[in-house]
Amino acid sequence: MPILHRLQLRGRPIPLIATLIAVAIGISLGNWQTGRAREKIALEQRLASRQLQPPVLLDDAAALAWPVEAIEFRQVRAQGRFLADWPVYLDNRPHDGKAGFYLLMPFQLTHSRRVVWVARGWLARDALDRTQEPAYATPLGETTIAGLAVASPGHVLQLGAASPVRPHAMLQNADLAALNQALQRPAFAFFVEQTDAGGAIATAAGRAAPRIVAPADGLVRDWPKPSLGVDKHRGYALQWYGLALTAFLFFIVSGFRRSAARPEH
Repeated sequence: MPILHRLQLRGRPIPLIATLIAVAIGISLGNWQTGRAREKIALEQRLASRQLQPPVLLDDAAALAWPVEAIEFRQVRAQGRFLADWPVYLDNRPHDGKAGFYLLMPFQLTHSRRVVWVARGWLARDALDRTQEPAYATPLGETTIAGLAVASPGHVLQLGAASPVRPHAMLQNADLAALNQALQRPAFAFFVEQTDAGGAIATAAGRAAPRIVAPADGLVRDWPKPSLGVDKHRGYALQWYGLALTAFLFFIVSGFRRSAARPEH
């Protein structure tokens, strides 16, 4: 008996439609996860190639004309000073299983009012009081920083309305336009993930900390790579493809069983 006749698809439009929808969703989401994996691999390759290029000096006026796409993932260097009275904390940034913040701070270039927003590193959050500003340290006076130019210091799911941007604000995500508008300073169109250790610094724990010379700033600079999660995306893709295949096979097998259960005349 022919296979199509044995399946007896007539009278089964609803299971057929449900199967087609499940297969389409599984293949579509599997392709999307595969595409995300490819995007992250491409980012990793671009990161590797650009890190081989010489650092960009942000003190150079020519750097102002660079679009974000051209300078992203390039090593940069700048001389100036941190505006220590303008820390901003990015919340919901875990590290090694611990809750914490990324510390953002504007860095004003020498002989200029122009600033670049620097992601200085990671800080652990107070387990008892999530609103407590963590202890950190800021370089004294003029200093030189080095880091990686990035379009964003990372994005997390926004829970509720965004908090207003102001000094000492605890935000979930950093919007560069909103930061610059609140600071009222000309700024570069990208962030810098700081990678150097820094020089002589003064400790600060929130707003009212004593300032003393210290040899380290207490920040963790273990930035996640753009390719982080490639294997996760591939695993999700296999799961979605598996769902599509399972739905298709279930429809075929159930069709054969239904056909075999019916007596022939």
